[in-house]
Amino acid sequence: MLIKKILIGIDNSKFAEHAAKYGFDIAHKFKAKVGLVHIVEPVMMPYNNSADPLMGTTDFSVADVDIINIQNNASKAIIESTIKQFGDGLEITHFSEYGDTADGIISCSKEFGADMIVIGTHSRTGIDRLLMGSVAEHVVRHSEVPVLVVPFPEENQ
Repeated sequence: MLIKKILIGIDNSKFAEHAAKYGFDIAHKFKAKVGLVHIVEPVMMPYNNSADPLMGTTDFSVADVDIINIQNNASKAIIESTIKQFGDGLEITHFSEYGDTADGIISCSKEFGADMIVIGTHSRTGIDRLLMGSVAEHVVRHSEVPVLVVPFPEENQ
């Protein structure tokens, strides 16, 4: 198996940092290119400027624009921090996408031409998993390339 491109999904969690370390270690060993992807699931505040309170609108308020800017800046900071921490000597491409996290990772893996995806897992079980879903599970089920899901050791949680 030849691994030339590894896509690593990151966020601002210790789970993602742990997985990124694995992904970058593999990239260094294979001298692979790295794609870093941070997906922002937008948070929009409802805004209604119509006379009828039951009718909504797709208008965005100033607060929405501020939230988008904050999300963009946070995404850039996460990517830059990860590159600085692990990326020495590697060719790195980065993606900041908006939307569903799992679908965004899969989409970026195709765009990047990844040979492997590396993601962390929050190891949710039971009702937490039911309510929150599982990004890792969705990526594993729908990816066209191998996915390395890196668990976070329980003693570090």
